[in-house]
Amino acid sequence: MKLSNRDIHYVNNIVYDAGKAILDIYDTSFDVQIKSDNSPLTQADKNAHYVIESGLSSRFPNIPILSEEGKNIPYSERKKWDCFWLVDPLDGTKEFVKRNGEFTVNIALIKDNYPIFGSVYAPYKKELFWASEGLGAWKSIDRNKDQLIKVSKSKNEMRIVISRSHPNQKVLDYISEFDNHQLIRMGSSLKLCCIAEGKADIYPRLGPTSEWDIGAAQCIVEEAGGSVLIYTSNDRLSYNKENILNPFFIVSA
Repeated sequence: MKLSNRDIHYVNNIVYDAGKAILDIYDTSFDVQIKSDNSPLTQADKNAHYVIESGLSSRFPNIPILSEEGKNIPYSERKKWDCFWLVDPLDGTKEFVKRNGEFTVNIALIKDNYPIFGSVYAPYKKELFWASEGLGAWKSIDRNKDQLIKVSKSKNEMRIVISRSHPNQKVLDYISEFDNHQLIRMGSSLKLCCIAEGKADIYPRLGPTSEWDIGAAQCIVEEAGGSVLIYTSNDRLSYNKENILNPFFIVSA
């Protein structure tokens, strides 16, 4: 399956609508629940999930949806899927709770275990990144005209982007291998988008993530000319695994 231009416009409008639902909660005194995996959950996560699920189901009734805030779908059912939507309604809930603006809405279309479309919207920043297989990667600010983006390697110091909330010793050890580097701290899937638009060279993720955290942004990075490879094996990161936790990976320009 390949999305038409009209389909792409429709899905991008869904992430805009989900972003609005998130911002409607952002400046209120919202409650924070703690899920079984010790990650936070807010009403914004739930509202964005509803917007996305209803929007996708309406236009694409035959394509299943795997969402962080949706029902738990067993692998015995998922392994039969050759195409599905992979959704994180609010990526970077910790950043949302801290109110630092570095959170996103992520929607990816996975075909035969790899992303063929990705839409990432940062509602506080009003930045939309999207990509579709063969069409390149694009960025729009405040719904203005889409601009083509490309990875770009620094000729001087290595620009390394790492998580604002999840740095660990493995990452710090990896960084120490570079004598001349600039460190950029950022939340959510914006780290991958930072590489896609040429503002960073490498993102080492040597800690836990789930498939919905990066599926959409992987498509954006790859269409911008970068790569998302499993750490040590250098295999392209794939999706719809029995365990939805990703292996460690490296994103690079």
